[in-house]
Amino acid sequence: MTVTGIFVADRLFEVTGTGYLPEGKFLERNRNEILPMDDKNLELILLGGLLNCDARLEETEQGYRVIGDPTEGALVVAAAKAGLSRGAVNTNSPRLAEIPFDSERKMMTTFHELDGFVRSFTKGAPDVILGRCTGVLSQDETSALDEENRKRLLEVNSQFASQGQRVLALATRRWSEVPDQLSPETAERDLTFIGFFAIQDPPRPEVKEAVAVCRSAGIRTVMITGDHRETAMAIARELNILQPGDDSLTGDQLEQMDEGELKKVVNGVAVYARVSPEHKLRIVEALKYHGHVVAMTGDGVNDAPALKRADIGAAMGISGTEVAKEASDMVLQDDNFATIVKAVEEGRTIYNNIRSSIQYLLSCNTGELVAIFSALLLGLGSPLNAIQILWLNLITDGPPALALGLEPPQEGIMKRPPRKLKEGIFSEGVGAKILWQGIMIGLLSLTAYWLALRWGRTLEEAHTMAFVTMALSQLVHSFNVRSMKQSLLTIGFGTNRSLIYAFMASSAMLLIVIFTPILRELFDTAMLRPSDWAVVLSLSIVPLFLVEISKVVGRNRSRSANK
Repeated sequence: MTVTGIFVADRLFEVTGTGYLPEGKFLERNRNEILPMDDKNLELILLGGLLNCDARLEETEQGYRVIGDPTEGALVVAAAKAGLSRGAVNTNSPRLAEIPFDSERKMMTTFHELDGFVRSFTKGAPDVILGRCTGVLSQDETSALDEENRKRLLEVNSQFASQGQRVLALATRRWSEVPDQLSPETAERDLTFIGFFAIQDPPRPEVKEAVAVCRSAGIRTVMITGDHRETAMAIARELNILQPGDDSLTGDQLEQMDEGELKKVVNGVAVYARVSPEHKLRIVEALKYHGHVVAMTGDGVNDAPALKRADIGAAMGISGTEVAKEASDMVLQDDNFATIVKAVEEGRTIYNNIRSSIQYLLSCNTGELVAIFSALLLGLGSPLNAIQILWLNLITDGPPALALGLEPPQEGIMKRPPRKLKEGIFSEGVGAKILWQGIMIGLLSLTAYWLALRWGRTLEEAHTMAFVTMALSQLVHSFNVRSMKQSLLTIGFGTNRSLIYAFMASSAMLLIVIFTPILRELFDTAMLRPSDWAVVLSLSIVPLFLVEISKVVGRNRSRSANK
C-alpha cells in the first residue's frame, strides 16, 4: 500500500514514489513541488498520521520493510518521505494514552504532548470520522463543520474511492490533560477534521486471472471488505468480480436486514463494503442455506467464528492472528488469493488421481475374479495359481496405482463445474466402467488360457499364457484410466513419467519371472513359444483399443446431450 494523495485544508497534494522506499515528492495540482515541513497543515496531517500508527519502517539488506499493519505502514512511509522518523517524533511527542482500533468503531485514537498541549489524533473511516467532527481545518484557521462543508468533504472522499483508492481520515482535538475517564464516548467527539490520506492498494497482477479461472471452474468470488463502498466496487469491477446485474451491500444495510431478507438477496450480491467481521458469519450462514460450499478468508480474531463456520476457512499466514489460524482449515503462507485457486486445482487433481487409482485396482481385481471363476465354471480349472495372483496384486497392480497418484493436472480441469458435495467416488459411471473393464481383462486372460489348452500346450504353458496376458493387459490398462474421458493421444504418453517407469519396471520383473529358471519353478511358469507370445501380446493391447473406442462414444454422447 502506498499513500498517493493527501487532502488537507482544501488543498490536494500528490505523493510520488511506490513501495516502502521512503523517497518521493509532494506535488500540488500545478505539479509544483512543495516541502512538507514548509506547510504547517501538510506537516500536521503527516505528523498526526505517524503518531497514530503502531507500524514501523525498517531497513534490511534486502531493502525496506514495514512491521505491522500495511495500511499504517503506508502512513509511516509517507511521513518518512517528508523527513519524519518514528524515533524522533516519539521522543518529542510521546504517546500518553490510546484507544485501540475497533472494527465496530472503525477508529483509533492516541494522545500526545504537542506544542505545550495534550493533543489527540483520531484516524479511521472517513464517514465515521466526519460524523464525530464539529470543526474543520482550513488554510489559516479552524472553521465550523457545517452541512455544506461536510457534503464537500464527502464528495472528495467519493472521488478518491471511485478511483479504487482506500481513504483514511484524520481528525484532532486539543486537551488540557488526558481525560480521567478515557473512553470512545468522551475522547472521540467534538473533533476537528484535518484531512484525507488516499492510499493506493492495487490488486496483485495474478488476482484478476485467478478470479477468471474461478469463474470458469464454477466458483463464485465475493468481496467482503471494510473499505468504502465505491472503493470496493471500483476494485471489484477491475477484477471482474462485480458483473452486470450484481448487487452490493454495506454494513449498515446488512444491519437493517433480518436473516430471511439476507437469504433472499445473498446469491445476487458480489460486494460487501463497510462491513465488520461479525457480518461475515451472517453471510456464510446465508450462503450455506442455499447449499453452497463456502470458503472464507480472514485474518483477525473476530474472523474466527466465520472461518470456523465456513466449509473451508483460509487464514492469512503473514498478517493473520494465531486465533484465525487455529480456527481455519488452511493457512495461506503468502496471503495471496491466487494460492487458493492453485489449491483448488491441486485438490481436483488429487481427487481425479484417487479415482483413477481406485478404478485401476478394482478393474484389475475384478478381471482376476472373472478369469478364475469363469474357468472353474467351464470346468477348465484355475488359470492362475496362488503365487501368481499374489504377484499380480503386488507387482502388477501396486506400482502403476502409485504412479497414477502422480498424474499431472489434466487440461481443462479448471473449466469443469464443481462436483456435487454428496457425489460418491463411483459416480459418473465409474462403477460401470470398473465392471465392464474388469470383465474385459478377465475374458482376455481366459481366452489365452483356453487357446493354450485347445492347442495342446502343457498346463504350465497355459498358466503362463493366462498369467502374462493378465499382467500385460493390466499394465496397458493403467494408461487407459489416466482420464475418464480424454483420449490417451490427447493426454500424451510421456506426460506421466512415473507411470512409464512403473510400466517398464513391472514388465521387466514379469520377464524375469518367465526367463529365470529358478523363478519359473517357483511360479509354476514355462517358456513360451514365439506364436504364444504373439497371441499374448495381441490380447494384451486389446484394452487400449476398446477403452479408447468407449471414450469416443462417451464424448459424442456428451456433445449430443449438450446441443
